Amino acid sequence: MDLQFNTKLFDNYNSTSQKIRVATEDWVNQSIYCPNCGNVNITEQPNNRPVSDFVCADCKEEYELKSKKDALGLKIVDGAYDTMIGRLQSANNPNFFFLNYDTHTYSVKNFLVIPKHFFTPSIVEKRKPLSPTARRAGWVGCNILLHNIPNSGKIHYVQNGHVVPKKEVVSNWTSTLFLRKIQDIPSKGWLLDVMKCIERIKKTDFTLDEVYEFEKELKLLHPNNNHIKDKIRQQLQLLRDIEYLDFTKRGSYSLTRKDY
Repeated sequence: MDLQFNTKLFDNYNSTSQKIRVATEDWVNQSIYCPNCGNVNITEQPNNRPVSDFVCADCKEEYELKSKKDALGLKIVDGAYDTMIGRLQSANNPNFFFLNYDTHTYSVKNFLVIPKHFFTPSIVEKRKPLSPTARRAGWVGCNILLHNIPNSGKIHYVQNGHVVPKKEVVSNWTSTLFLRKIQDIPSKGWLLDVMKCIERIKKTDFTLDEVYEFEKELKLLHPNNNHIKDKIRQQLQLLRDIEYLDFTKRGSYSLTRKDY
């Protein structure tokens, strides 16, 4: 995979933003395969397509591209808040490609995909309305909170300038597809919150008591639930059933994939 942009495309544009938009879209079109089926037929959507930028010609998975020159950080600026919240429950909600590039070398530093089944309201932050003097006065945008997404939902093609093998990318994607079976958003939110707690323990082998230490945080996220520990045990059971983790002995668990 060539990480360099085709800078010859710059000749037809004057503004930096136009050059970057064209170069990043061209790079994705030329370099990226579909993580869902592995096929290389990722093509650009028509410019007036309201939801996604790219679609796989084979499995029809759709992708929206977000590019940023700085490090991806904790959040990514997105569009209208109400539109994003509405898309979370729609059938045409796309997956997200995130591209981080170097402005000196015009090359890709990081490129990852976040599957749409990791998107819940808890990862969408509402921004302040635009001021009354702004051209779109009162418009409310949103941010995508990357730090609220479990690491298993951040699937890298390129990480710090290093290309991840295709087999690993497709495998990482496939291992998350169990989330698509969960249609109820609050239920999915609970499962993802517990997955994030497990990641924060930073051990492949952990105990139930270690997960219980996040009880207060989970209560803040789910204030209407008065049985947090019961809910934690339920989510651990679900994660065991879909082979995200193993039950090793009473009150003890182990992650099935050690790179989470």
